[in-house]
Amino acid sequence: MPGFRLLLAPLALAAILISAAQAMAGTGFRQFELADPSGSRALQVSLWYPSEDGGTESSLGENRAFYGVPVIKNAAATQRTLPLVVLSHGYGGSWRNLSWLADVLSRSGYIVAAPDHPGTTTLNKDPKEAARLWERPRDLSRVIDALIRDNALAGKVEPSRIASIGHSLGGWTVTALTGGRFSTERFARECKLHPNPRICRLNSLRADEFPPASVLNDDMRDMRVRAMVSLDLGLARGFTPESLAALPVPALIIGAGTDIGDLPARLESGYLAEHLPASGARYVEIPDAMHFSFMQRCKPEGAALLEADEPGDGIVCKDGGTRGRDAIHQEVAALILGFFAKAIPTQ
Repeated sequence: MPGFRLLLAPLALAAILISAAQAMAGTGFRQFELADPSGSRALQVSLWYPSEDGGTESSLGENRAFYGVPVIKNAAATQRTLPLVVLSHGYGGSWRNLSWLADVLSRSGYIVAAPDHPGTTTLNKDPKEAARLWERPRDLSRVIDALIRDNALAGKVEPSRIASIGHSLGGWTVTALTGGRFSTERFARECKLHPNPRICRLNSLRADEFPPASVLNDDMRDMRVRAMVSLDLGLARGFTPESLAALPVPALIIGAGTDIGDLPARLESGYLAEHLPASGARYVEIPDAMHFSFMQRCKPEGAALLEADEPGDGIVCKDGGTRGRDAIHQEVAALILGFFAKAIPTQ
């Protein structure tokens, strides 16, 4: 797609950026529950933030299948005012999925916050909550509200330097958060043209049956969010071309070049790249990345363990090509750090 393709960062540059981030002060980590005034949608929120505490690190998010990341739990936050990045996980995921990226960002000087979206998370797949897809962007706005209001959570946030990152359904979430307008009618037409079960029928979500008058068509933009990153998003073709063409913030769109079978980047990330303004959007397609390559690193036995627990889940640990997931992560992190250095710098 002319005007949108960005050359991949060399691994040497990625290694320098990641090494520099890891050499900085430690990553503090804490979790809190964000109450909902209506009482119906409390959020479990995870926070990573730069810390000069010097406490003992422990592994976060590690289990039999996945590696964790080193953090200092409940560490004191730095006294500096810092940019904020909010993360949105995919359908059936959780805060753990992008914890590797949260760690890199925190060590680079960013406060990072990730809510678990009720109804579409690992431990909560309630179909009624899942169908309220419009709540996902609102979840991120509520988290931003809380962190600006309370400096004791993760440090002081600079309100003019806030960005969002989302993977899969999270990519849809951050696109809506920054000005993309969804049309249920348009999406229904697209699902007739491209009846992709992974996109059009997300288990209980039944995305191809959204009513035409759905609140999903409302404007969900949060004007405080000044940049967005989408990692191999889904449901992209429901966004109107007009709203994407007018997206008011810079965007970095990263697609997985190796299709997992029914989620081709050209129909999702490529759709955003086609319609976003050329002056403010960059599109990268990583040839050997698969849809789940953006998630946390798997242990050598991870794929077999996941497959044994749930047949078909072993794909979560698979990547395309010959590189390992760590190398793909380094490229993704380097691209994002370079993008944020201009969009929401730490200094």
